[in-house]
Amino acid sequence: VGVFILIAIVLFCFLGPLVYHTNQISTNLINANDPPGVGHPLGTDNVGYDELGRLMVGGQSSLEIGITAALLAGFFGVFWGAIAGFFGGIIESIMMRIVDALLAIPILFVLLLLAAIIKINQFNLTLVIAVFSWLVPARLIHGETKRIRTLEYVEAVKGMGGGAARSIFVHVIPNAIGTIVVNITFQVADAILALAALGYLGFGIPPPAANWGAMLSQGVTYLYAGEWWLIYPAGVMIILTVMSFNLIGDALRDAFDVRLQVR
Repeated sequence: VGVFILIAIVLFCFLGPLVYHTNQISTNLINANDPPGVGHPLGTDNVGYDELGRLMVGGQSSLEIGITAALLAGFFGVFWGAIAGFFGGIIESIMMRIVDALLAIPILFVLLLLAAIIKINQFNLTLVIAVFSWLVPARLIHGETKRIRTLEYVEAVKGMGGGAARSIFVHVIPNAIGTIVVNITFQVADAILALAALGYLGFGIPPPAANWGAMLSQGVTYLYAGEWWLIYPAGVMIILTVMSFNLIGDALRDAFDVRLQVR
């Protein structure tokens, strides 16, 4: 179900604009806040952009930033956690105390601070979200590495003269791939929510670019005017996207964890 929903969303966002052509560059104040009707199936927003076309364009940036930030965070977090868990001792203590200290900081506050300091664009937003998203995968892989490093095949590598790098990159990380893949799917969902929160608070990609969080923020202004088409479509897309990645993550966890498999 999660894969089906995600494929539908990806097709909607990336192939939809090839079929349904709209102008998402120039404003058209004459047609601002038009209700759904002929020519505009989901109406228009406060500056005259077609809401359906805006939903597609906003979905592109939301998916691109969310997936890229999750992959960057997963990549760095895996290596950080694997190195800390494999070597142990003072190296582990220092590296994991850094993770604990960063986890104690309110992430949304830091994201807002960084977003206020740097120039907002898609690349910078991706880095801002990724900077604090690697902490959870680092902790997970740290624990998994401490378990794997005591297994016989890792001890055999050491006994045959294999170095730490070979043990980590050839044996530890590949055998933790289940945990890594599952975590990345959840990281994508979290990154999309973080992007939506930043956009909602006014720190999203500046116009004419769009993302679902910014669309939701603009729509809330017209909540009491009864212009529902400015609020619900973006909110539903965020919910469906996050739900699809969570469903995929749950399924992958069940597939990789033999303890959850029904015999």
